[in-house]
Amino acid sequence: MSNDTRGTEPDTTPERTDATDADATKAADATEQATDATAAETADAAKSEDSEVAESKDSDAVEEAAASQDSDEDYEVRRSPALIATAVALPVALVVGLLVMGVLANRHHSRDPLVLGAVPAPTASGPECTALMPALPDKIGDYTTSELVQPAPPATHAWQLPDGGDAIVVRCGLDRPLEFVKSSSMNQIQTSKAANGDSGVNWFEVRDQTSGVTSGTYWAVDRGIYIALTMPDNAGPGPLQDISAAIQQTIPQKPIDPNPIPN
Repeated sequence: MSNDTRGTEPDTTPERTDATDADATKAADATEQATDATAAETADAAKSEDSEVAESKDSDAVEEAAASQDSDEDYEVRRSPALIATAVALPVALVVGLLVMGVLANRHHSRDPLVLGAVPAPTASGPECTALMPALPDKIGDYTTSELVQPAPPATHAWQLPDGGDAIVVRCGLDRPLEFVKSSSMNQIQTSKAANGDSGVNWFEVRDQTSGVTSGTYWAVDRGIYIALTMPDNAGPGPLQDISAAIQQTIPQKPIDPNPIPN
């Protein structure tokens, strides 16, 4: 009778193999879970880092905006005095300009129309005066033509300084002055406007030496008619020169005809 029991012992090897496989599967699952957890933690860390970066950028942007606003406010504060000064200066400059314009306008129009009294002028409408009046200059030195109050005497012309004052006055066609006699002294004025054979305009001065007046009247006495030139002493020689030139251009010279010397 044989004692070999190998054929009758139970075979336990497959059971151990299955247990080993199960343990391996569990280990793999555990490893995979650990891997997934690590990946999740890594993702969460990345998200957290991205969030912190975004928050940092937002904070920087807010700080830059605040700094820009502060800079703008500082600029506005610095600019305010200049704006205020400009706002004040412009109206002041405008007012000053208007005042200056007003002063200049008043100076330009300060002269009132000149009143000339009528005197006997029997030949004022004759050809000699008709030719002379348009030939008179508009300006004599600083004197300019004055406006005359109407009705003005015929054949008259006047000039004044810009601020008015004593006038230079020409009257044409008057009567022979009583003071002009054969013994009267005369002043002869020759100009470049003289016609051939014209020796110069002979002027006779009438002045009241005792009155203290600062003007005189000169009479042109060699043109067949009589022309009176009244002017202030400070007008200089210009009026006699300019009026003589106009006379020599328009009225021929004629013999002098004074009054007789009184007995």
